[in-house]
Parts: sequence; structure tokens; C-alpha cells
Amino acid sequence: MTLPFSPRFLPESPDPHALDATPPARRPGPVGILLINLGTPDAPTRASIRRYLSQFLSDQRVIELPSRLWQIVLRGVILPIRPRRLAPRYREIWLDQGSPLLVYSRAQADGLQQALGGRDAPVRVALGMRYGNPSVGAAIGELRAQGCERMLVVPLYPQYAASTTATAVDAVMAHAARLRNQPELRFVKRYYDDPGYIAALVEKLRGFWREQGKPQRLLLSFHGLPRTVVEQGDPYFRDCMETASLLRQGLGADADLVHVAFQSRFGAQQWLQPYTLPTLRDWARQGITQVDVMCPGFLADCLETLEEIQMQCRDAFLGAGGRQFRYIPCLNGDPAWIQALAGLVRRHVQGWNQPRDAWR
Repeated sequence: MTLPFSPRFLPESPDPHALDATPPARRPGPVGILLINLGTPDAPTRASIRRYLSQFLSDQRVIELPSRLWQIVLRGVILPIRPRRLAPRYREIWLDQGSPLLVYSRAQADGLQQALGGRDAPVRVALGMRYGNPSVGAAIGELRAQGCERMLVVPLYPQYAASTTATAVDAVMAHAARLRNQPELRFVKRYYDDPGYIAALVEKLRGFWREQGKPQRLLLSFHGLPRTVVEQGDPYFRDCMETASLLRQGLGADADLVHVAFQSRFGAQQWLQPYTLPTLRDWARQGITQVDVMCPGFLADCLETLEEIQMQCRDAFLGAGGRQFRYIPCLNGDPAWIQALAGLVRRHVQGWNQPRDAWR
């Protein structure tokens, strides 16, 4: 059989530009850790919010409606109106350093890099946002520029949902599909029951209560999903309920304080219930005067926690007769959570040809 090319590695040629037949030995390079969060507008302005919402609400994993029909609604109704309503809400929570979600997510990335050994360790951490900046593609490019041939993708969602975790995976794979030299990839699917994550939440609660005293009730508010999505097989609801169950176990004698609700409903269809704001209003009317609210599904504070919970829900509870409403911040850059995240990463990078004690 005649081959259409020479079987030799290189042609026998004195050409000084010919490829080197004896290249230097390859080094494995550092492991890249790609943290992915949802995303945020670049600024609390109508134009920036419109760009962000256009990308976010065009994702068919987020809005599971026929694309042509939905785009008419999105561009004809939602994008002309919603940015105007959201701009003042974003301005109320915006930090000097920028969007809270981006600021706290970066704190987690920086903390993780430090926890895993600093710049000289065999790991490099980068942050990407599914929608907005820094993009997933830019974060992958940052890791590749540092020599990372292997990457662990960690969506910053403890509870799995197709509209969060799966779409983050989609974004990574779509970018990898355009690369000639693709990195080796691993993905963390969920960690709703990770002992370190649960312990960090329990420590957050106990520390808060030591300083401020206990409430009559603690509401765990998770982001909602349409009920039909769960009925079709999305495991998100079960993940949330198991996180709540493990938190109750961790709180021991205070387990009876814990209740669960779901926030951020969008559209007219039925979502997971009970809904957070009506629950708080009902409690106040029933004579419950002191409540704390925590959002375990959000690892970084954002519009949904700082404005929807800390402002809107507080006003609804107090307006219905409640006396004390306290929002307990997300884990953000808490040292206990950073150590838990580092432990999660260490477990998932095992076997990637690192020196035996490199991850200890």
C-alpha cells in the first residue's frame, strides 16, 4: 500500500525552517482551576444591564421556550422595560470595586489560589462568568497562557440545575470546540452535600448567632425554578432539600428553626414553592416577629440576595408586622468556605500526574 505522505516524522531537508525532530521534553504544566459564576452587568446602567440580560435571557437552558417566539417577547417587551427598572436596584447594591457578585467571586478565586499554595504551586485559578465579563473564553485563555493543559471546571453552584451548572458546562465545551489544541477537562457537577460546604454554612450561622442572638425562625431561601423543569427530571429541588437536611443535622438542637422557601420567580408559570416573600409576610401576620434569612445556594452576594432579600423581603416582613429581619450574608470569601473549596478541588485533581505531596 502506498501512503499519501512520507511515513518519516520529518522530511530529510537542510531547510533551516524545518520542524525540530528532537523537541525538548514536555512538562505537564500547572493544573488550571476554572471557577464559573452566573455573571453580572459591567455597570449599573441601562445599556450595560440590557447587554447582560440579552445574553442571559437568550440562553435556551434558562428560558425553555421556542426561540423565535421568545426573542420577539424578549426584544419587544422585556429588554425595552426591564433594564430601566433594574438600574436603580443595581445602583443600590453596587460596591466601590464593582458588582458584588464579581467582587466576591474574585475574592473566592484569589483565596483559592492562596489556599492551594500561591503562585509557585502547580495550580492556577481563573474566574469566568457565564454571561458578561470576564467571559468563560477569556478565563480559559488566561489559563492556557499560563501553560495549563489540564483544567478542572468548578461551577459556583452547590446544587445542580440545568439552567446554571449545565449551561456553564455548555459554555466551556463550546469554547473548547473551537480550539485546535484542546485542554484535558474535568467538571465538578455538584457539591450540595460536601462536608466542608455544610460545615462552612453551619459555622456562619453559629458565629452570627453567638454575636446577635438566635431568631424565632431561620429561612433558607434558594433560587427558584419552574416546577415543570423539576418534573422533567432536573435534580435541583432534591439537591436543595438535602442541603437543608444536612444543615439541620449540623445545627443539632437548633434544627427546628430551619425552614425552606424559593425566591426570584420570573414569569406567570408555577415555580417551586413555598415562595420566599409571601412566606415571610405570612409569618409576620401569624405573630412571628424575629427571622433570619440565609441563601445557601448563592456562594457570592448579588442582586438576588442584597436587594431582593435584604431590601424587598425585609420591607415586606416588617410591613406585615414583623419586628426584626436579619439577612445573613453568603459565604463570599469566608476562610472556612475557601478551605472547603480547596478541599473539593484537591479531591477532583487527584491522578493528574502531580507529585504525590503536591496537593497535601
